[in-house]
Amino acid sequence: MLTHQNNPAQMQAKGPSIKPLAYQVNSLVGGCQCGTLRYRIVGQPLTLYVCHCKDCQKQSSSAFGMSLWVNAKDFNLISGELSYYLTYGESGTAKKCGYCNLCGSRIFHTSDQPNAVLSVKAGSLDDTSKLRPVAHIWTRSAQPWVVIDRQQYPCFETEPPSDRLLTDLWQQVQPR
Repeated sequence: MLTHQNNPAQMQAKGPSIKPLAYQVNSLVGGCQCGTLRYRIVGQPLTLYVCHCKDCQKQSSSAFGMSLWVNAKDFNLISGELSYYLTYGESGTAKKCGYCNLCGSRIFHTSDQPNAVLSVKAGSLDDTSKLRPVAHIWTRSAQPWVVIDRQQYPCFETEPPSDRLLTDLWQQVQPR
């Protein structure tokens, strides 16, 4: 369940400061398109961003994807069965993708690196109404008709210089 709170923490972007919604997370619940696969995320997310790479566009069948990073230990499968395939992102990085073996909805991707996080496809959550990303990445691949408020969101033409940057941005907007 996501609970909206007024957040006094502010993040400096290019231009005016922003106040994204912050949440207290008891758990986030989601699932696949056919409803067979259900999951719960417990614990705090690590970051949330919008990705405009070609892979996310294809995977989401849309103009972009939203990625919610969580620790793998915080992802609990409630029902259904995950299947996996391996793909390579625009950056060349290998991604192990978990999806519903009945309807094909991708739920997350991860890497084979030790302590890798899960990048949950945020659109698979039951309630996405309170989600507020902290950045836009791979903007060089963004559809020309997508308008990004570059005053409000840090933007990166490709990958950010480090993953830590995205998690630090997230931490800056969380209540203390």
